[in-house]
Amino acid sequence: MTAYQIPRPQIPNCAWKRPIGKGWSKPYTVRYASNLDDGAWHGAPLGGFGAGCIGRSPKGDFNLWHLDGGEHIFKSIPACQFSVFESVEGGDTQAYAMCTDNPSVGTKSESPLLSRWNWYPKEKGVYSALYPRSWYEYQGVFASELTCEQFSPIWKENYQETSYPVAIFDWTAHNPTDKPITLSIMLTWQNTVGWFTNAIKSPEVKVRDDGSPEYEYQPKWGDSTGNYNQWIQDNFRVGCLLNRIQPHNEIQEGEGQIAIATTANPAVEVFYLSRWNPEGDGSDVWDSFAADGSLPDREDETPASPGEQIACAIAVRVTIKPGKTKKIPFILAWDFPITEFAQGINYYRRYTDFFGRTGNNAWSIVRTALKHSDSWKEQIVAWQKTILNRNDLPDWFKMALFNELYLLTQGGTLWSAATEDDPVGQFGVLECMDYRWYESLDVRLYGSFALMMLWSKLDKAVLSAFARAIPQSDDQERIIGYNNAIAIRKAKNATPHDLGAPNEHPWEATNYTSYQDCNQWKDLSCDFVLQVYRDYLFTKGDNNEFLWECWDSIVATLAYLKEFDRDGDGIPENSGAPDQTFDDWRLQGISTYCGGLWIAALEAAVKIGETLIANPPMNPNLQPSDFPQGIEATIDTYKEWLQQSRSFYHDTLWNGEYYRLDSKSNSQAVMADQLCGQFYARLLDLPDVVENQYTQSALNKIYDACFLKFHNGKYGVANGVLPDGSPVNPDDTHPLEVWTGINFGLAAFMVQMGMQEEAFKLTETVVKQIYENGLQFRTPEAITAVGTFRASHYLRAMAIWGIYGVLIGWV
Repeated sequence: MTAYQIPRPQIPNCAWKRPIGKGWSKPYTVRYASNLDDGAWHGAPLGGFGAGCIGRSPKGDFNLWHLDGGEHIFKSIPACQFSVFESVEGGDTQAYAMCTDNPSVGTKSESPLLSRWNWYPKEKGVYSALYPRSWYEYQGVFASELTCEQFSPIWKENYQETSYPVAIFDWTAHNPTDKPITLSIMLTWQNTVGWFTNAIKSPEVKVRDDGSPEYEYQPKWGDSTGNYNQWIQDNFRVGCLLNRIQPHNEIQEGEGQIAIATTANPAVEVFYLSRWNPEGDGSDVWDSFAADGSLPDREDETPASPGEQIACAIAVRVTIKPGKTKKIPFILAWDFPITEFAQGINYYRRYTDFFGRTGNNAWSIVRTALKHSDSWKEQIVAWQKTILNRNDLPDWFKMALFNELYLLTQGGTLWSAATEDDPVGQFGVLECMDYRWYESLDVRLYGSFALMMLWSKLDKAVLSAFARAIPQSDDQERIIGYNNAIAIRKAKNATPHDLGAPNEHPWEATNYTSYQDCNQWKDLSCDFVLQVYRDYLFTKGDNNEFLWECWDSIVATLAYLKEFDRDGDGIPENSGAPDQTFDDWRLQGISTYCGGLWIAALEAAVKIGETLIANPPMNPNLQPSDFPQGIEATIDTYKEWLQQSRSFYHDTLWNGEYYRLDSKSNSQAVMADQLCGQFYARLLDLPDVVENQYTQSALNKIYDACFLKFHNGKYGVANGVLPDGSPVNPDDTHPLEVWTGINFGLAAFMVQMGMQEEAFKLTETVVKQIYENGLQFRTPEAITAVGTFRASHYLRAMAIWGIYGVLIGWV
């Protein structure tokens, strides 16, 4: 492509935008001191699902390092940076590191960190993000019109490139002047190979002040002994390979390579410096670059001594004629093929199915990216356009739809290599960074809509893992954080709350959370059945086999839950402890929330059973010996339970305007999510849990009391308040929080019921609270009316895709 044909970047109008380096005057702060609060400087992450990811903020620094599966590090590395040199013919020259924070400010050392570097001024340009793409437009500093577009190859129903550990940075420079401009773009990177693994091989688990378990994590931050950098010239590809002297016979977690690269051609000059000191004043790389955009072209593969840090640099210099545009690509790739959980439990990452498992394939990833990055971008644009071109959707909604997908990369994501039993591998996203366990089933009842709609095979892989876990038991006793009681970890046939934590063995050791005894929860079994049937209805693939895989677990866990029907009336009772997803909220007797889920789940199980009878299994190993008579008998049992349940659910709980919280507490609270079961019943085309007129009345009351009357609708829908919007108890926790995912789920329900205007009003309110108050790319579970949040990087917020799903009819 010739220079005059190069297109200028087209940034969608709906992308989230923020002046580069502009801070927040009063961002939300964390509610509990023990919870994670890194501050507001979060941008769209880079990297594929389960490959580890790196975050770059709206001020231009690389500051988030999720390269160790399930672990969180938020810390800027100043030497990891882009820099730009510009010289206009006959005019001045200038050079800036493209971050608005100067790391030498406030330091007292004799040689302040990178003090020779010139740092980009604040608010001279715009950062934009529409995940998986983001842009930096630099304005008012350079004569050139400069844009850096960055992305990773992530798009709908792609199960290969979406796993790649790679980031593409496409720099576009346009010369709007009448004089030639010489421009040089430099990428520097510190060698961090070996840093991203837990130095504590047997981490101690503790219970913190909010009753949640946490474990020790100490990365090998700064341990660069034996690291070395190589300059690579490979036809038109050039770059630096950041390596480490292999300390073990077989590669282990944290070991591998990083690569930075670009292209060389006769129209550009490429310079390099393979080794410089990132802890000094930066003169060894900056002086030559700031003078004329060059580097010394010096190779040095000397390994780092103990305590020493090393970095590398590459620069591309080009002269741009008046009116012309140039594009300069850079690639960042890494190859850390292993995730270790408990000591000795190692999994290969999904991308190793395509690049090998030796840990020396970073350059192969670079070559692939340089060859295919343009087509990758086209795939992303084509996928996003299907939504962006809809004139019936507001821009803020389009923005939030895509940006909330950030968690699929950034949420401590695991995606293992494929096996015969798991042909696309096993997958998992943490509930959040504070509650560090995978795929909490109650949370994903809403939060998994995005994964189900966009990467359906991964969603079914998660549910298959739950199906395998249900028959298992673990009699290990432990202390329950909520009340200091003693309970076993996992009861046989109970649906587990989660698929385990990064310090043990995800997918195998389930029920990591110990805040409550989740064996007593009354929603998890129902959540499982409803999600299985949902994925059967709305996803492609051999879904009959998927149902067969899950059927025995459905039967077992519904029977387990029915044991909590102590009075034999057909509906399991809540115990008076917080025994459902609102795990600080006590429900007593028959509850509207859990009872509605129970009725919907039984209806779904009947449909599943009927489907299986009509579709005998292709795999004889899946066929029960008494098929189909056993399934018919089970369906009959469910119908009996349904007849019992339906006979008094409405009559017991309806108060004439909305459904009461439960049958025994005498609470007058209006619970926002009271009819989740009815929402799912309508979603899955099942018989209604309650009649339409009661649903409509309840939704109207929720909208009035929990939204409009709760601080005048400023924050969103509170979980539960009195009919006048006031608190039942001003010291309540969960009832007075606005849960982002519950709000989005409720909005989807409202759209389903013809209340689209109300649904979008409350959704817009919540979206603005997130994206205008420094919560972007760390969306929390909950916000409060006093400007605090709880549980950032939260899974349930992807429920916003449920709204879109209802709007389009789940096609």
